[in-house]
Order: sequence, then C-alpha cells, then structure tokens
Amino acid sequence: MSKRSTTRLRQMIESDGIHVAPGAYDGLSARLVEESGSELLYASGGAIARSCGVPDIGLLSLTEVAARIGQMVDVTSLPVIADADTGFGNAVNAVRTLALYERIGVAGMHIEDQTFPKRCGHLDDKSLVSTDEMVRKIQAVGKARTDPDFVLIARTDAIATEGLDAAIERAHAYVEAGADVIFVEAPESVEQIERIAARIPQPKLINMFHGGKTPLVPKERLRELGYRLIIIPSDLQRAVITAVRRTLEAINRDGDSGAVHDDMASFAERERIVRTADYLAIGS
Repeated sequence: MSKRSTTRLRQMIESDGIHVAPGAYDGLSARLVEESGSELLYASGGAIARSCGVPDIGLLSLTEVAARIGQMVDVTSLPVIADADTGFGNAVNAVRTLALYERIGVAGMHIEDQTFPKRCGHLDDKSLVSTDEMVRKIQAVGKARTDPDFVLIARTDAIATEGLDAAIERAHAYVEAGADVIFVEAPESVEQIERIAARIPQPKLINMFHGGKTPLVPKERLRELGYRLIIIPSDLQRAVITAVRRTLEAINRDGDSGAVHDDMASFAERERIVRTADYLAIGS
C-alpha cells in the first residue's frame, strides 16, 4: 500500500535532505509539475489569485481557493503543500480551513501571522496579529488535526514590520505552540537567511523565487543550513505570462500562431498531458 501524502511529506521534513515544491495554480500546471519529476507541489494562493485576474491581497474566499486546490490534488499523486493565508480569519476560521484542506487531501499547509485580509509576503505595508493570537491559532489547528502526519507550517511576516530578531522570537513561540515547520518570510540578505538557520534548529521552509526580496541561494547551501522545503510560488505563472504574450503578438500580427509554433505544445501533446485517452477508455 502506498504511503499517504501526509506521511510522505512528514518524512521529507524529518530527513536531512531538501525538497523543492514548484508553485502550481490549476490542474494543468499541477500535472506539468508532476510530469517534470518534481517530488512536491506547492498550491500557491498568490498564483491562484492572479489566475483569477486579481492581486494577492486576500480577495478570494476560502471556498474559492479550496475549490482550485481540490482540482490540483485530484490530478496529481504528489504531496501538496497548500497556502492557507491567515487561516482565512481567526482561530475558528483556521480550524475550518484545516478541516476543508484535510478533506481535499493536501499533505500540509502554512498559516501566517498577518492580519486578515492579508497581502503578498513581498509587498510592503503588511500588518501582523499579536504573537499570542497566532499562538492560539496554531494550537487550535494542531489540536484539530485528524491525521497526526498532516504538516502544519507556521509563517511569520515579521521581518518587514518588526525586524529579524522579532521574527525569530515569533518563530520560537510558534514552534512551542506546535508548528512542525517554520517559514520566516522575505529575508532580505544571505546573512539573514543564515541567522534564521542558526537560531531556529527546527525544520524550515524558505520562499525562493527570482525577483523577490530574498536573494537566490543554492539549494545545497540551504540544506546545509537546515532548510528542508523550498517553495517557488509563481515562477511557472510568470513564464506562462511571457509565453502567452508572445503567442498573442503573433496572432494579432498574422492572424494565426504559426510563427511561434515551435514554442507551443502540439495538439497531441496537450491531450496526452490531460490524459484524454485514459478518460475515454473508461467504460469502453
């Protein structure tokens, strides 16, 4: 019998390896992440929001986000780490979020200490709840888990508002409250990344994408520092934006996409990715 996705993710964070989770935002991108050979998938709340044409500032509801994540879980065998924002409210809301995410089948989720509604971790002018409020939220979610292997990741955005030392103090409190993994969002230098590692021995997650506030660090160096999970939330979506613009330029200029056909998947390849033949074979 294959291991549950929660157990697989938990074994990853308890190992001495490092595991990269590319960010997906719909079923097709989830299939592509698995096909690439990745061992994890990150369901990015920001990418999901932007795929709906709105910014990552807490505009989507829990049910909207969960519906999309459910589509992704349904079409991949990879463990899925889900973005749960602030839990979509207070501790009661966070427990409801957990219940829904467990029912969907995600392997773990991260909740953060921003006020609700939140905003993207690499945007300015964020505001945070108190450490005590976040601790109570973590404790409530941890107690409500029905699967003990479900991985609870606690994120703090305190660097931008309170400084690095305060962020680390919050992280320690979140570990004591029961978080399995700590996610200190948006460190702004390699020195900060190293200081976080030195002062937080527990498993850590880092958000590592090109063009954000956090510098890119080789994954082997991050592993040596004790980081166990790397999420890359929206780079796939950013690549899609560029590809779509290039194709639209050709369509608007020529009336067809022939000029960029080498950059496009074939009709047959597209149908293979979404397993059309497998579905049509059902009941035949």
